[in-house]
Amino acid sequence: MKSLSVGFARLVSALAMILAFAPVNSVIAYDETKPAEATQQPLTMKLWPDKAPNGDDTFSPSDAKITVHLAKEPNGTAIVICPGGGYGGLVTGAEGHGIAQWLNSHGITGVVLEYRLPAGRSFVPLMDAQRAIRLVRAHSMEWKVEANRIGIMGFSAGGHLASTAATHFNDGDAAAADLLDQLSCRPDFAVLVYPVVTMGEKTHGGSRTNLLGPNPTPEMIELFSNEKQVTDKTPPIFLTHAIDDAPVPSENSKALYEALQKAGIASKYLELPSGGHGLNGYKGPMWDAWQKQSLEWLAELKLIPVAAE
Repeated sequence: MKSLSVGFARLVSALAMILAFAPVNSVIAYDETKPAEATQQPLTMKLWPDKAPNGDDTFSPSDAKITVHLAKEPNGTAIVICPGGGYGGLVTGAEGHGIAQWLNSHGITGVVLEYRLPAGRSFVPLMDAQRAIRLVRAHSMEWKVEANRIGIMGFSAGGHLASTAATHFNDGDAAAADLLDQLSCRPDFAVLVYPVVTMGEKTHGGSRTNLLGPNPTPEMIELFSNEKQVTDKTPPIFLTHAIDDAPVPSENSKALYEALQKAGIASKYLELPSGGHGLNGYKGPMWDAWQKQSLEWLAELKLIPVAAE
């Protein structure tokens, strides 16, 4: 495998291309009650210049985009955020822009990904996630982000997408006509919150149907069961799950954590005693616990400067 480092010249070239087809526009902040010092005005950017690839040599119009929440005092780390929604919708509030604002308060650039819903086009969400990571790398200097400190975070089905991006990636193709495709799409770390991980027996049925269709082949089930796709190149991963999560059993996180440990990948699994799916509506001690411990873990790995207080 080629080196994961990104050359200065390639970053500059990719940045020039992105600015040419996807101008950045200001949008209204998700929560205007937040203190002004915590975040700056968010920016929006579409993922694809015109039509987006479907993964089968066909293309379709796309409104997929990222919303970039820049911290006032950035610490050099950025996280692409994948909201949940069972691959049938997007919970962009609490699992998207709200998370970005929390990250901003800790100096982290939060990038909310509004990925395409698959409707059986199994590779479409992953292609969007990979594109988002490359876009952040292309803009790393402009956004005051270190190109080797770009992570991905996901919730529920968004956790499946984030874990897919963390186990299915490439280093870029230096000969690609699209300059973005010359950049690596490997995230440098992942944070998965009550994630769907497997497409096997313990999966979330709705997510699997929306992603793979009603009658997926064994090969597709295997490919998108991310606990089976871990290698020694998989980035560090933090996982958290409540043991009373009924829609998405905690076995999803456990299976991935065991695979990561077996492969010697830096990882942590925070098992929560209660909270169910969504952790009591995104509030309370279980919600606070994963936020605090994920930041501490990132600080231990020197992916952010300091742990949360």
